[in-house]
Amino acid sequence: MNKPISAASPRKSSPRKAAMALTEELVARTLRVVEDAGPTPGMVYMTDADYTRIRDEVLAGAPPGPLKLFAYGSLLWKPAGEVSGGERAVATGWHRSFCFTVQRFRGTVEQPGLMMALDRGGQCQGMVFEIAEQVAANLEALLRREMTILPAVNVPRWLQVKTDGGTCRALGFVVDPANPRYAGKLDKRAIAMTLAKAVGHWGSGAEYLFETIRHLDACGIRDRNLWQLQELVADEIGRVPHLTRP
Repeated sequence: MNKPISAASPRKSSPRKAAMALTEELVARTLRVVEDAGPTPGMVYMTDADYTRIRDEVLAGAPPGPLKLFAYGSLLWKPAGEVSGGERAVATGWHRSFCFTVQRFRGTVEQPGLMMALDRGGQCQGMVFEIAEQVAANLEALLRREMTILPAVNVPRWLQVKTDGGTCRALGFVVDPANPRYAGKLDKRAIAMTLAKAVGHWGSGAEYLFETIRHLDACGIRDRNLWQLQELVADEIGRVPHLTRP
């Protein structure tokens, strides 16, 4: 059985057979200072009352015992609120996908970006953490980070996940395919072109991909699709001359 992995100190992985094509130097070429333009025109932003309502709905559907969180992307390295423990887990019926558009954070109105969520089909390896004490406050901090606009495109859902210790229910964020911002199943080259160019006040899409792969690797997880994608992103950055750091 694998020992639990700390959120702050992930287990070091064994040496890779091959280095990533997407390097820190290439990622740096996609970064530039972007001022936050604020709320995107035409979008309806969530209110305090919305967050309270969704928080209470999530807690009402929670299984007995500690509240568990399934992390598969940026929550691996930048969890909202406090989490503890850490154990590898698999969510069957879901896979990581850059499948919804953003015009803020890691994109702009002029150059929308793509963000990752869990989409239907396949399976996804990630980590299960426990949301620490003051569960309601930590859960609301998580919701405020993952959800900003109504209707929400990235929605909380109780997932059945499997760990070495058995199965459990953990909270994950999955895409709503009925949402207008859902991009559907895109060609990998099209995704790579967007990630190589889009950048917002939180950083670039290439940076997000790089950090996700790096932290998954630290947890002993290799996502084949993301690994193929990073090669395409590296190629896109390398052949676009204007992608240079100011």
